[in-house]
Amino acid sequence: MGAKVRPYLYYDSAVSVCGTCLRRVQARIVIRDGAVFMDKWCPQHGAQHVLIADDADYYRRCREVFIKPPEMPLRFNTERRWGCPYDCGLCPDHMQHSCLTLVEVTDHCNLRCPVCYADSGPQHKGFRDLAVIERMFDAIVANEGEPDVVQISGGEPTLHPQFFDILDAAKRRPIKHLMVNTNGLRIAQEPGFAERLAAYMPGFEVYLQFDSLRDEVNQALRGAKLADTRLRVLELLNRLGISTTLVVTVKKGLNDGELGGIIDFALTQPCVRGVTFQPIQRAGRTEGYDPARDRLTLTEVRRRILEQTALFRAEDIIPVPCHPDSLAMAYALKAEGKLTPLTGLVPPQVLIEGGRNSIVLEKDEGLRDAVFKLFATNHSPQSQACSLGDLLCCLPHVRAPQGLDYRNVFRVLIMAFIDAESFDLRSVRKSCVHIAQPDGRIVPFDTYNLFQRGDRARHLERLRRLAQAEAAPLDESAF
Repeated sequence: MGAKVRPYLYYDSAVSVCGTCLRRVQARIVIRDGAVFMDKWCPQHGAQHVLIADDADYYRRCREVFIKPPEMPLRFNTERRWGCPYDCGLCPDHMQHSCLTLVEVTDHCNLRCPVCYADSGPQHKGFRDLAVIERMFDAIVANEGEPDVVQISGGEPTLHPQFFDILDAAKRRPIKHLMVNTNGLRIAQEPGFAERLAAYMPGFEVYLQFDSLRDEVNQALRGAKLADTRLRVLELLNRLGISTTLVVTVKKGLNDGELGGIIDFALTQPCVRGVTFQPIQRAGRTEGYDPARDRLTLTEVRRRILEQTALFRAEDIIPVPCHPDSLAMAYALKAEGKLTPLTGLVPPQVLIEGGRNSIVLEKDEGLRDAVFKLFATNHSPQSQACSLGDLLCCLPHVRAPQGLDYRNVFRVLIMAFIDAESFDLRSVRKSCVHIAQPDGRIVPFDTYNLFQRGDRARHLERLRRLAQAEAAPLDESAF
């Protein structure tokens, strides 16, 4: 009689949280039928079985190949008291500095999107004082020295009565690249507004909500028909040459069938430097969103992009080494009317072969360094163009055109924020997208949305008390 064998491959253990109550629980990572699942069990809410990736090979490459030594901030902001993730902001357990830091200047918004991690809307009337915002900028600088990317966000940040004062304050600091996360309504509706934005170029970018060209999708995700408005915004940004990223909130069964079409459209817009796809994170306001039905993993989004556009091959969309579980990126060169994916020009074995805890690109250290410099998320426009030139110099069958600059960059980024279902403490500690707080802390964006935003902050105190009780000293006389 043969030994009983479980119907899956046990891959790893994990520390996760219950998808219902957010208490810390033990979990295991298993591989079954080419997909990756997290199995966890909560004493109160029982067993949970969560899809982590529909592509086990890609997931394993993230864990075993696309890793890099942690880069720490210049300082940490909280001490270890309750244990990760309840200390978040940034504590010494965190393993990655801030590649991108958000500064939320208001909860007020001129839309009430049915899906909004910040639960923003017209009902919120307050704006952060400029002095507070400046202290938040100073905290980012203290953590990073020269912050790579700072994104002004909200709510709708352009509604802040001192919006341009905020941009001026950011520009006075050693921030390499400044972004504004916006729905674009004020750009489209207010004469002269786009022209004022153009004055902050270079080192400035508009991070424009752009979920679809179809109004039925915009209505479902944003509560308004916005297709014509978005086109008007792009017309202005194109005319003024303002660098722009299109940001797509992706919901399964709604707009996940037009990801390739959005990329193709973006390539026709001179101002657009790339497209970022963000699957919905179950946080804040999630009307009509059921994680059992609507949740999308990074690998599912990646698969849809590959199926819907011929511009990129599988080897072109690779994990970003600083946080490979949550970030995937493809870079391409726009030149002379053509798009040349850069990742695919490097032999696949150069990118993916290598032992655990090591990255072996090839013996040529110049090519290795150029590739990983290119595939960072923390570039200013000038440094990004320089990295493109450096990489192309290492690939002699590609001719680098004269005058290469940020206008020649096109990137596709998948940014999958960690949710309560997929929470893996190992991955959380590597997150590099953070959010500044008025008290000087810099908090991982994923855990801020899960534990600290709005009413979640009160629940966090209960979780901390529970963690403290679990860590109570044992009676050593019993041993």
